Parts: sequence; C-alpha cells; structure tokens
Amino acid sequence: MHRGREKQDSPGTPAAKAADRQKNTGVIYVTFFILTLDLSMMFLQFSVTPYLAKKLGFDTLWFGYLQTTVGLAQLIGGPVFGRFGDLFGARAALTLVCCANVVFFVLLALANHPILLFVHKIPTIFMHIVPACQMVLTDLSEPDKRADVLSKTGLCFGISLIFGSTLGGQLNARFGESFTAFFGAAVSAFNLLLVLCFIPKFTKTEAPQSSNKTESQNQGVFSLREITRLMKYPRVMQIFLIKVIGGLPAGIFQVMFSIVSMDFFSLQPEEHSYLMAFFGIVQMVIQGAVIGRLANRFPEKTLLLLSIGVAALVGLVQTYMETVFQLCISITLMLFSLSVLNVITDSILTKSVPSSDSGTMLGLCASVQSLIRTIGPTAGGFLYVNYGLPSLGLMQLVVNGTVFVYLLYRRLRMSEKDD
Repeated sequence: MHRGREKQDSPGTPAAKAADRQKNTGVIYVTFFILTLDLSMMFLQFSVTPYLAKKLGFDTLWFGYLQTTVGLAQLIGGPVFGRFGDLFGARAALTLVCCANVVFFVLLALANHPILLFVHKIPTIFMHIVPACQMVLTDLSEPDKRADVLSKTGLCFGISLIFGSTLGGQLNARFGESFTAFFGAAVSAFNLLLVLCFIPKFTKTEAPQSSNKTESQNQGVFSLREITRLMKYPRVMQIFLIKVIGGLPAGIFQVMFSIVSMDFFSLQPEEHSYLMAFFGIVQMVIQGAVIGRLANRFPEKTLLLLSIGVAALVGLVQTYMETVFQLCISITLMLFSLSVLNVITDSILTKSVPSSDSGTMLGLCASVQSLIRTIGPTAGGFLYVNYGLPSLGLMQLVVNGTVFVYLLYRRLRMSEKDD
C-alpha cells in the first residue's frame, strides 16, 4: 500500500505534474499582482517627482540630470541584478527590489532639498521589478506558453499606468507630495510581504547546486566575463544595437514627457494623470489584442522592420505637434512601435542564449532601457531647452529612418541571396 502511494505521488507521475502545474499557476498569478502593484507605485511617483523638483528650484536641464542619475544607477545594476537572480533565486531578487522600493519612497517623502532629491534615487540601482518578475514567469511557465505569459506583463503595465497615474494625481492634489510618497512606501512594504509568503525560494527546474558548483557559479555575481559572455552568441550584439539605437529617441521623449506636458502643454497634475491613464488603456489594447495576432501572422524580422518604420513616422508627427490631440496620436503610435520593438527583440535575445542564463539575459535587456534613460534626460533636456519640442521629433525621424533603411537594405540583400 505504501509503495503504491509512493509510486503514485512520485514527481514523474501525471498527478504530481498536474499538482506542480497548479502550484506554478498560482505563483504566476501572484507574480502578476506583485508586478502590477510595483509598477503602479512607479507611475504614482511620476505624479510627485516633477512637481516636487519644480518646488525645489529645478529647471528642465537639472531635472534631466536627475533622470540621468536613475538611468545610470539602473544601467550599472541591471546586468548584475540578473546575475544575482540566477545565483540566489527569484525570491531573493524580488525581496531586494521591494526593500529598495521602501527606502526609495521614504527618502522621497523626506526630500526637502535638491541634494536629497538626488539621494533618493540611489536605491534605484536595485529596483528592477520587471526582470525580477520575468525570472519567475520564465522559470515556471511551460515552454510552449512562455511567450504568451511574458506578453501579459504588458497588460500589467497598462493597468498600472491607469491606476498608478490616476491615484498619484489625486493623492498629490489632495494631500501633497510627502503623503503620496509615504503611501508608496506602505504599498511597497505590502509587496515585500507577498514575496516572502508566496514566491518559492528557487523557481528554476534544476535544483540549486550546493557542493558541486559550476564554473559559471564560481565566477560570482559581479563577474563581467559571465555577463558579457552572452553578447558573443549569434545575433545578440546586432539585435542589442538595434534595440538601443531604435529605442533611444522614443526613450528620450518618454523621459521628457512630464516636462513637455507641464511646460509646453501647461497640464496640471490631475490632467497629466488622466492623460497617462488614457495611454495605459492604449497600452493594454496593444499588448492584449494587437501584438499577439501580429506575432502569429508575421515573422519577427517583418515586425522588427514595422516597429522601426512606425517610430520614424512618430518622429514626423512630433516635429509638427502643437495640440494635445496631436500629442495623443503621436504617443499612441509610439506605444505601438515600442511595444513591438521590445517584444520582438526580447524574444530574439532570450531564444539566442541557454535557458540557464535567462536571468542574466533579462538583466541585460533591462539595462538597454536603463542606458536610454541615462543618455535620454541630458540629451532631451539640452534639445528641448535650446531647440524646442520639434527637435525631439526630428531626431526620432532621422535616427529611426536611418535604422529602417539599414534593415530594409539587409532584408533585400538576403532576399537576393535566397533567389
């Protein structure tokens, strides 16, 4: 009797596999909830920082320097964070993120001097919620459903954009910046409890090695050799450069959006939050109803070319943009372009490396956005102050137009070789 039960409950039996799948599904849902809450607080602080910076005497250029600090911190921390997740597990990575979030919001609430506003950005070196959650989703999802699971992070982003921006605008208007920041700290602490209670210590299918460590593990968290090793795989460097160059102009505009809406379009905090909520709805539609259908019908190379072409069109629209309606059109097209670009490039990059290095690869993908946020604020602030809003659109038109011509030329040459 006992032997029969042991055999029935062994890990390889259908009943055990079904139980594991059910357990993994529950963890995945909790991970989506944690991601939504964290991103909501990120958008909540977007309703605080620009207006607090203005009260403390920041002009557009200095606000750009402040945003550059964030990008630089996350650029340094992204690849190391991914390596940390591979070595110590997704729960340790998520715990680090949530603790950094709490410190971040407390420092923001206490910031009453320009220097303190810079100091509160230091914890962002550990604030990588998207790659941390993607580690869990990648490890626990089945290979044939992995792309579908990862694409739903875009839905979390859209929900967070609506909820966080609206809530942040309301709290800031009614209770002020400090209360809104302390609210963000409280929600981040609640997220930490969710991580400790519901996320397994290790989520990879392979058991963690204790005595016989691999050479990769012996290299440690800060091994640049192990991090840069992934760049040597075929296509990785090329796609990485396309991801950086193609996403740079849109990243600059995204970083400058709060300043543009407040300075050029004269939007108040509540109006800004409503506009962000609209963009959240657009993001949800694109991620939930558009990208999946496009991915099923067209090859990745075609979608990559499409995303760059639409980005060039966005630059043309932004060059002549004067009204809020035109802003909404340009942002809608930009969200489509960025969503397709990020999904396709991330898909290609994660398929190009071994599954054991998924966390490090996701960290490198996150570092691309951090690189854009590092370069973007200073470049965007300089262009906006000296040449006005049309300069941002003209830059996007030129850069993405050049990348589009390059990709089209390569595709035509490949077609000629095939013929």
